[in-house]
Amino acid sequence: MKNRPNIVVVVSDTLRAASVGCYGNSKIHTPNIDAFAKQSICFTRAYPESLPTIPVRRALHTGRRAYPFRNYHPVKWDIVYLPGWQAMDNGKDSLAENLAAAGYHTGFATDTLPYFAPGFNFTRGFWQWEYIRGQQQDRWKSPYAVSEERLARYGNVDELKKEIHQLIPMHLANTSQIKSEEDTSTAHTFQWGMRFLEDNRNGQPFYLLLDCFDPHEPWEAPEKYYLMYGDPNYSGRRIVHCSYAPADKIGYTPEEIAYVKAQYDGLVSLVDMWFGKFIDRLDQLGFAENTAVFFISDHGTNFCDNPRNIIGKPADAMYPGVMHLPFLFRLPNEAGAGTVRNDLVYNIDLTSTVYALGGIKSADGVDGQSLLPLINETEDWKTREYLTCRYGNSVCYIDDHTWAMGNIDGNPQELFDLESDPNCRVNILEKDGEKRWKQAWDRLIYDARGNMPDYRSMNRTDAIGQKPAR
Repeated sequence: MKNRPNIVVVVSDTLRAASVGCYGNSKIHTPNIDAFAKQSICFTRAYPESLPTIPVRRALHTGRRAYPFRNYHPVKWDIVYLPGWQAMDNGKDSLAENLAAAGYHTGFATDTLPYFAPGFNFTRGFWQWEYIRGQQQDRWKSPYAVSEERLARYGNVDELKKEIHQLIPMHLANTSQIKSEEDTSTAHTFQWGMRFLEDNRNGQPFYLLLDCFDPHEPWEAPEKYYLMYGDPNYSGRRIVHCSYAPADKIGYTPEEIAYVKAQYDGLVSLVDMWFGKFIDRLDQLGFAENTAVFFISDHGTNFCDNPRNIIGKPADAMYPGVMHLPFLFRLPNEAGAGTVRNDLVYNIDLTSTVYALGGIKSADGVDGQSLLPLINETEDWKTREYLTCRYGNSVCYIDDHTWAMGNIDGNPQELFDLESDPNCRVNILEKDGEKRWKQAWDRLIYDARGNMPDYRSMNRTDAIGQKPAR
């Protein structure tokens, strides 16, 4: 065991690759992530195998695809009801369990609220774990304690009181104690990680998973981070969570969109700051020589940079803003530092790589590939021709030439030529779509092993035994 590396995985929810300096952004300040990228292998075409939040976590914690969402079982008292949004399979193994069985000391800290749902079991296999409270509508603090004066800054007080347990009142209640950035759940997540490193200097090898919810909504950054990008004199609506739709149809003004984007950008820089503090501490403690560190997102979001002017991430808008993941892998001793790989990779290749680093296997198998053969350019890496993904009742297909979106009935929605239009701005479905969509759908069905499970006829009340909270 002494020769096995420590392994650290950092997940940043809703972080767009396009919002990070090392992926070409010149406006958002991400100096720490960019410095880390220079020490790492950078994957430029990394994508999720399914979406959104919980399907991604199921895949990352197991290495097995959640796609195409078979055996969907809704969970009572959750906040989301969506195909694939459920606990890990208790009958199958997890990465953390297998690492712990092999002698790794395992740790997990997160402020990602969906993990907390009753009956979810993502803490399996972790000797240390911590749920850090306060994100979104976490059932933590009382919304009745929020003053009307504070509520009025975010909308109509009477309307907000009618939905007192929904996002805005709960967000305001849960953030009432934040006086500085050190009080944010982002800071607490990385601070926990730093304490884990300090406490386990004599407990190597270790596996540490830090899953940070920012820059996911609610988009409300500490003031100094907002002011890095936003108008200090903005006096419009405080929008902390956009409706997911074309911005013009919702009625958002350019000023409101700029305000929301500035809040998001501020949260990106907040994550960058605390990720940098964490990496600095890891290096100060002398772990760099024997620790592999991964940095990845689960998905991104849209900011009107698409043909339909979509803001947010509705299931039928799997554009690059949502799908393109930042994915960095720093090897022990920074082996291969500065390498850029343009191969098609899945997020679950991360899990397979951790298995390989730990020198262990999953009895139930994994669907990803270890990235080590790709990095070392050996024949064990099987080059992918394409990738597939499902989100809700929508699907996405990507290969070297085509980006296609459609639904689980096999109907195409939009199609883009990646050679002439890598940012997916010009829909060519009517012009050149029939042949391309047929290949895409055939491969989507092949990866789904013959059919797409359809839950649209499921009665939600029957499925969970109660009416869901509004």
